[in-house]
Amino acid sequence: MSTSLRLEPVTPDNVDAALALKVRPDQEGLVAPVVKSLAEAYAYGDTAWPRLLFDGEELVGFVMAFFDVRFNPGQPGDRPRSGLWRLNISAGAQARGYGRFAVEQVCEEVRRRGGARVTVTFVPGDHGPAGFYERLGFRLTGELSGDQVVAERELTAG
Repeated sequence: MSTSLRLEPVTPDNVDAALALKVRPDQEGLVAPVVKSLAEAYAYGDTAWPRLLFDGEELVGFVMAFFDVRFNPGQPGDRPRSGLWRLNISAGAQARGYGRFAVEQVCEEVRRRGGARVTVTFVPGDHGPAGFYERLGFRLTGELSGDQVVAERELTAG
């Protein structure tokens, strides 16, 4: 993994490259394409934080965080949460530490905004990301958000 990793906002100059980003075919049913994420980011405004992941000049991924969202409004114990909404690493760039970098950047942004935990939801399954998130310190909460499981990671003081 390069030392020139960075997250950048989506702009008119890079949106076409963002829309062309594709995950592996076996992952397509597990994560929404970037085009859907960008539409949701537009619709949800300040709640969404979409970013492109670059290694030097190469676009290698897309990550989108959310801030202060309730998964089940009106349910007892539901509280505002912040965390990882989407993570798409390009099919040819996986298993190189890019996903870990993106997740850590989301954790830093949540911490910067005063959060103490990061939430992620994902579709469970054979090719799903459960092991990846577990290795990064996320633990299942036992909750569901639609057809996705919910996991959380406590943040330590930075």
